[in-house]
Amino acid sequence: MTRQILDDSRVHPAIRARIADEGRAVIAEVEAAVAANAVVVVGMAWNPFPRKACKWLDAAGVPYKYIEYGNYASQWRKRLPLKLWTGWTTFPMVFVDGQFVGGYSDLVKLDPALLKKGAGAASARP
Repeated sequence: MTRQILDDSRVHPAIRARIADEGRAVIAEVEAAVAANAVVVVGMAWNPFPRKACKWLDAAGVPYKYIEYGNYASQWRKRLPLKLWTGWTTFPMVFVDGQFVGGYSDLVKLDPALLKKGAGAASARP
């Protein structure tokens, strides 16, 4: 998969470091959670879909780590780097076994039994 990103040669040298450092801490926080947990849901308040994802996982008996970054009126500077990093523009962002699997509608296509075993990121229910 290739995503189009502005080439470094087209970014003024005076702002390259700022761009490189933008969001580094929040991405590291999510990376650490993904490394330590089989299932991670990254969400935001006021958005019903992260809650739906958590409720679906709870009902399926799948343990997960939930990380929340603000709401529609706050912490957008933390959420934006996550969107740029994953290429995903909405929340939740769901990771299973270290792999980004998409959002709520993608999560519910996965087999809960495999999620409980710590596997199944690529196994959709029939």
